[in-house]
Amino acid sequence: MDFEFGSADGAFRGEVRDWLSRHLVGSHAASGGLGGPGSEHEGFPARRDWERELGAGGWIGLGWDRSRGSYGNRAATLTQQVVWAEEYARARAPGRVGHIGENLLAPTLIAYGDEVQRARFLPGIARGEELWCQGYSEPDAGSDLAAVRTVAVRDGGAYRISGQKIWTSLAREADWCFVLARTDAGERRHRGLSFLLVPMDQPGRIEVRPIRQMSGTSEFNEVFFDGAVARGEHVVGGAGAGWRVAMGLLAWERGVSTLVQQIGFAAELSEVVGEAVGGGAVRDPVLRDQLIAQWAELRVMRWNALRTLGASGDAGAPSVAKLLWGGWHRRLGELAMRVRGAAAAAGPVAWSPEAPYELDALQRLFLFSRADTLYGGSDEIQRNILAERVLGLPRGERR
Repeated sequence: MDFEFGSADGAFRGEVRDWLSRHLVGSHAASGGLGGPGSEHEGFPARRDWERELGAGGWIGLGWDRSRGSYGNRAATLTQQVVWAEEYARARAPGRVGHIGENLLAPTLIAYGDEVQRARFLPGIARGEELWCQGYSEPDAGSDLAAVRTVAVRDGGAYRISGQKIWTSLAREADWCFVLARTDAGERRHRGLSFLLVPMDQPGRIEVRPIRQMSGTSEFNEVFFDGAVARGEHVVGGAGAGWRVAMGLLAWERGVSTLVQQIGFAAELSEVVGEAVGGGAVRDPVLRDQLIAQWAELRVMRWNALRTLGASGDAGAPSVAKLLWGGWHRRLGELAMRVRGAAAAAGPVAWSPEAPYELDALQRLFLFSRADTLYGGSDEIQRNILAERVLGLPRGERR
């Protein structure tokens, strides 16, 4: 697409900067920069309060399709959405806790939900008052989303859900979870699935167990459903339409948010370059070439994101984007350790058996980025999608 900023975008940028400068004060300023990948636990109470402040200012859901109604948020063009994302990242505002509801569930409800569902859930997301988590991945299924074993059985006017989800971000804090479950026991794979909206406050029926990672933190969780209740009117798209809705949701994972991600990547790359210069590692010609390659590839990712922004019907675009940034970020984590040499193995403070070990930002980057080529659909899954849906190659055997 022809992507250029106009005079109206400049005025909007000024408005954004002014609002952020006036509201990023006190505890919000103190939590600025917290809550990125691998750090979802940092400053969470202040970040949840910040989400409500964003909602009160109308800054949540700028990219929602307004043809189905307005839910208290501002209208913004595509270029203005990019402006907001850029200024938000450059202001080092707190990591968002409402991104799953805003960027994944809300567009899905607008596209596939009914008016009752939109009226019930979109205002709460737009106000920053209701947080969501995603119930997709399951144990032993890897990236195979169709290998769903969680079941939902009709019980009068509701469904009772039993099963387990894993790698669920924000599950301990979320008010709601959208769950992909099998509602037709006679079907298999992608048939007979439904997309249910489930309240998380169900003691004895929903249990959340944090997963401790090698970084020492617990951003992800296991979620166990034991007869958890979802109301019958909270099935998006109708019973049995879960696969279509779930695939539609995954398509929303690209867009303006990828540009925000890249601004964060640029900040991390700058920190790695500073480490290389300060420690003298930049004198190594091989390492210097790797740093330059990282910079060049990041620019390519930005141009690709701008090229595909707002486009529709490109089945390969999300997979290409995931392959690009997943591999890039993982290599950056490796490079962050390489520029330090042997010192990369030492933590920022002396280790003590009485206290958990600590990591600095670049060490957390390295450990967390090991997962970048796995979560959100592994590289192998993305290549299968490109092979089958773009190149038209024969489908691989499915069990």
